[in-house]
Amino acid sequence: MKHLKTLLFAAALFIGATSFTAAQSKVAHINTQELIKAMPEYKAAQAEIEKLGQTYQATIQESLKELDAKLKQYNAEAKGQTQEENQRRMEEVEGIKQSLGQYQEEAQKDIQQKEFEFLKPITEKAKAAIDKVAKAQGFEYVLEESTLVVALGKDLLADVKAELGI
Repeated sequence: MKHLKTLLFAAALFIGATSFTAAQSKVAHINTQELIKAMPEYKAAQAEIEKLGQTYQATIQESLKELDAKLKQYNAEAKGQTQEENQRRMEEVEGIKQSLGQYQEEAQKDIQQKEFEFLKPITEKAKAAIDKVAKAQGFEYVLEESTLVVALGKDLLADVKAELGI
């Protein structure tokens, strides 16, 4: 009888422990920034964005050279011009400076827009791969590693990279 009680007690503990561990959620973590930066598509997108930025920078540099040449010319001719003509020239230079400033702002906005357009499908592909690996390994939650204080769960980065072939 005593052995039966001990056996029942042990069985109850085993069933309780098993159901407790089954009730716990499986949690993993991943550094999505590191994953995205490792993707070949990201590297190609960064190269395109850099190329676009260089194009804008070259245009801005050329405009600055033209503005500088015009300013030097106007300054050299200033003594031989009337006050009204010098005033008109200075207003022209200020207008060119403002236009150049607007162009720089528009270029920056365009670069940001292109970056968003390039990165959206890349992040969607990364998320789909994370989801696929998490489901295959039975994880219910995958947390962003960079926001965690302690990351004791499984790191899915290597598995997701393998899924993506990188």
